[in-house]
Amino acid sequence: MPAIDPKTQETHDAQEAGHPARARILAVMAAAVVLAVSLVAAVNLAIPTLAAGELHPTQAQILWVVDAYVIVFACLLIPAGAAGDRFGRKGVMLAGLGVFALGCLVATLAQDVAVLIAGRALSGAGAAMVMPASLAISVGVYPPRQRGHAVATWTAATGAAGVIGNLGGGAVMQWLPWRALFAVPIGLAAVLVLLVALSAPRMPRHHADLDLAGAGLLTVASVALLSGIIQGPEAGWGSGLVLGSFAAAIVLFAVFVGHQLRAARPLLDPRLFRLPRLRAGTLGVAVMFFGLFALFFVNARYLQSVKGFSPLLTGVAIVPLAIPMIVLSRLSARFDRRVAVIAGLAGNVLGLLMLSLADAAMPYALYAVGLLVMGASMGLCLPVLSHEIMAALPRERAGLGSGLNSATRELGSALGVAVMGTVTATHGMAAGYRVVAAVVLVGGLVTLTGLRDSAP
Repeated sequence: MPAIDPKTQETHDAQEAGHPARARILAVMAAAVVLAVSLVAAVNLAIPTLAAGELHPTQAQILWVVDAYVIVFACLLIPAGAAGDRFGRKGVMLAGLGVFALGCLVATLAQDVAVLIAGRALSGAGAAMVMPASLAISVGVYPPRQRGHAVATWTAATGAAGVIGNLGGGAVMQWLPWRALFAVPIGLAAVLVLLVALSAPRMPRHHADLDLAGAGLLTVASVALLSGIIQGPEAGWGSGLVLGSFAAAIVLFAVFVGHQLRAARPLLDPRLFRLPRLRAGTLGVAVMFFGLFALFFVNARYLQSVKGFSPLLTGVAIVPLAIPMIVLSRLSARFDRRVAVIAGLAGNVLGLLMLSLADAAMPYALYAVGLLVMGASMGLCLPVLSHEIMAALPRERAGLGSGLNSATRELGSALGVAVMGTVTATHGMAAGYRVVAAVVLVGGLVTLTGLRDSAP
């Protein structure tokens, strides 16, 4: 019988027993995720103040302030996870927090909109480094039998982050200038760097291909697509800028697919989307967050500019969305998966249509009913759709499934903001909600087709 290397046995024993400080480490990882994700939602609270501020941004530039963070975040999630495997998850997470804080510093000191947008993009790159590393560390410090608890806690933190971002953003904007919205996270990131450095263990490294070319192509193609959508109202839909952006997006996405098909270890193999469950899960997650972040984009402006709410009250006013989301996400496993997804998608469309009726005369109580319907729709079907993504892949590719789930969510969010902002700028908020509802309806029908074609 071959001898077992003592170091290998020690590592195996440690993994079976779990880290003695695992609860504290999990709390730190959850806090880091909340910081990264909450900044996606928090910036919406600053839009009314920023629009009237000294930088004088155009409507298109305001959209880029929101979406620059989200699109870079989305496109770098999968390669950032590979970087953590290759170079060490603790080191990548510490670097990510540093990059995140540096981007926030650039945004805080920005004297023109272009610099503010660049700072937001840099922060998004840092957030992408934090997310997969935090999940891997959370799972790694728990013994196998308790890893489900670690994943559930980390996932709950990502879900709570949107509400925390609204509440925190509202509190900051209530008493401080808009620059504080980017300055406060610098201090929080510094505290997290210290906590991660002191508490998180170094974990074994694994060989992983980064596919930087694939990540670059995906990012540039996504930015080109968003550019066409965002610049349309100002530049004109028939302008060279807009048509050129859409043409570039088509070409770059085609080149990306070709590169992935030829690559020995692709960033994201397009052939995976032959799997009905994966196809349905990713599209379903994308359209649900498309609708949710379209709401987030106009919610603060409506409540502050039309209803006269303070920034703090605006942050609190989103809470009715969170309650059914949290409750139903815990109960969704009890429902048939198709029933849960149908109810969730239908509820998302219904909630958007209800909110399209919002005007100065609508009582907040009625507006809150629309938020409750939106929250219930998310809680019903998001856990099911995320499970479809993970279940479609073999266990050894769980990391890819997790990264794809997160990336799809952020891409859907970025597109939702872009479409809602573009339609609202030219046709008003009500039309924006209806267009977004139509997109969710079409995407939902395609999602249900995928679920029908897949085995339970």
